[in-house]
Amino acid sequence: MTHVQRTLVVLKPDSVGRSVIGEIISRFERAGLHIVGMKMLRPDQKFLHHHYETIGKVLSRHGQKIFDITLKMMSTGPMVALALE
Repeated sequence: MTHVQRTLVVLKPDSVGRSVIGEIISRFERAGLHIVGMKMLRPDQKFLHHHYETIGKVLSRHGQKIFDITLKMMSTGPMVALALE
């Protein structure tokens, strides 16, 4: 059985707002990576808190101020999640 490694890429709300996601995706494709899944979403605060603290430990490592700035920025608009291999 062959092991396939996948990578999660999150295009943050500022890249969506600046309309550059097509260029970013093109760069991954030119590098030989293949998109196996893609979804535009707008996660709620509960999801963001779980992602940035339970998985990323942002609050534990960087403090409340950085954590709050990160959650505020990620809540400004939709983002695009890609699974690449």
